[in-house]
Amino acid sequence: MHYLQILILAVVQGAAELLPVSSSAHVIVAEKLMGLDPTSPEMTLMLVMLHTGTMFAVIVYFWAAWRETYFSSPKALRTRGVQLMVGTAATGVVGLVLLQAIKHLVARNSSAFEVEQLFGNARLMAAALAAAGLLIIVGSRLDRVTGNDITIQSAAWIGAVQGLCLPFRGFSRSGATISTGLALGVTRRRAEEFSFALAVVLTPAVILREAWRLYQAHGVATSAGMGGLGATVASNALGMLLSFAAGLLALRWLSRWLEQGRWSLFGIYCLLASGVVLAVG
Repeated sequence: MHYLQILILAVVQGAAELLPVSSSAHVIVAEKLMGLDPTSPEMTLMLVMLHTGTMFAVIVYFWAAWRETYFSSPKALRTRGVQLMVGTAATGVVGLVLLQAIKHLVARNSSAFEVEQLFGNARLMAAALAAAGLLIIVGSRLDRVTGNDITIQSAAWIGAVQGLCLPFRGFSRSGATISTGLALGVTRRRAEEFSFALAVVLTPAVILREAWRLYQAHGVATSAGMGGLGATVASNALGMLLSFAAGLLALRWLSRWLEQGRWSLFGIYCLLASGVVLAVG
């Protein structure tokens, strides 16, 4: 992969990941336009590493707020820790059930099926973008100026919605989880903080899974004329650093629009983007 392609993917990822417009859908469309295969292990790992860069941006950006919310006292740490565990568990349960359902319906329980095979489906991606857009608009309509804090129940619902996002590129994770929090009456700030805290918890497991897929497929990729493993690691590291920088800028945009009550504009964008994905696909 050329450095210009890495730069484009990193900027697209950094700008879209932390905005509720589905970075995965945007990156996959960019990959298609540049003639790259979004379903290949190398591209999947690159996408995950770009996510990793933006997650480090999330940690840097939210660290002061999380220190106040999560680490202000042992009691706060226990309470918030339980909420994160409940949300993550809900994500795992819903994600695994959904994966098995997809495997049964799409691949007839084939042992060779992997959910990444769906990533290149433009119609499915467009439908997911449209669904995310509608959820964002509904969440913005139910948003209240003064709301509640995160509870065990709201944490479970937000985590469950995150699980629905996992198999579908285009179903914005941040857009869906923040909108779910708003619809449940959670304050904008708490919904935003909890959504990205859940993402930070989930990311390491995703990275390990995709690294294992790359390791398993590397022999095949090498025989097909792909670059060596060292070049792959270097290109992914560069992409991660670039997406980190772009992610910090995007977070400022998201927080400002969320606090200013412009959340529904992201939903309108997702609806428009779903039509573009269909055209490009």
